[in-house]
Amino acid sequence: MATTAFVFALSRATGDPRLLFLDQYSTQEQWDAWGKQMGLDRPLLAQYATWVMDAVRGDFGQSLSQRTNSLSVIAARVPATLQLALGAFTFAMLVGLPLGVLSAVKRGSMVDYLGRAVALFGQALPPFWLGIMLILIFAVKLGWLPTSRHGGVEHFILPSITLGWLAASGILRLVRSSMLEVLDSEYVKLARAKGVGRLSIVWKHAFRNAILAPLTYASLLLASLITGAVVTETVFAWPGLGRLAVQSVYANDFPVITGVVLLFTVVYVGMNFLVDVAYAYFDPRIRY
Repeated sequence: MATTAFVFALSRATGDPRLLFLDQYSTQEQWDAWGKQMGLDRPLLAQYATWVMDAVRGDFGQSLSQRTNSLSVIAARVPATLQLALGAFTFAMLVGLPLGVLSAVKRGSMVDYLGRAVALFGQALPPFWLGIMLILIFAVKLGWLPTSRHGGVEHFILPSITLGWLAASGILRLVRSSMLEVLDSEYVKLARAKGVGRLSIVWKHAFRNAILAPLTYASLLLASLITGAVVTETVFAWPGLGRLAVQSVYANDFPVITGVVLLFTVVYVGMNFLVDVAYAYFDPRIRY
């Protein structure tokens, strides 16, 4: 409810929506007719209630720039954003989890220093700069990969790395700190004293108990990758929701903007719920 109120307030913050359609040459009769057609002749609370009821049914109105139903415009961009988010999430997991575990198990070694360097640069490099550098090196200089657009597997590599680099560094740091805490616990020391194998201690005893904090971050991370790919999609001309949001802002396309924002909110809240459910699987004590 708070999100809907915020989005509706933003849609009215720039002034009367009729200003987007009418100019100084419009007559008062045209102004009043547009107001009646758009429901602007009613009190603001009534406008908000009508807008919320339409949004619940998936009716955000007609796109002002594309002259078609805004929901269909948004739905057409969802697959590209999901594909990019899953590619970035896969990259983050493949890099962050193993390096985090190895960095904790081999603390103080070269592997540990490598993991810290990846985490440092991952959080220090802005995504827009990283994307441009990857395009310059691997697409322009070496010619190994395409510069932009949506296509085959080779088109996913650079955008996925750009979007997933920051996420990988966050996963790495969380896994490392959680693993260090668990590896120093008493039950792990007892397992070592009983002669339990090293791999069993690391992956069965330590990793499963250290996964709760990274699990929370990883689940919310997937939601943030879906909802926060604006910069990456803009740099690589990726036809997803993030680029659609930017284009809609430039075009003052309020129906599409509100639809995208509400969709992002639903995705984020839904992922929070799934995290709570997943807790019970990884830590049975939470069920009680």
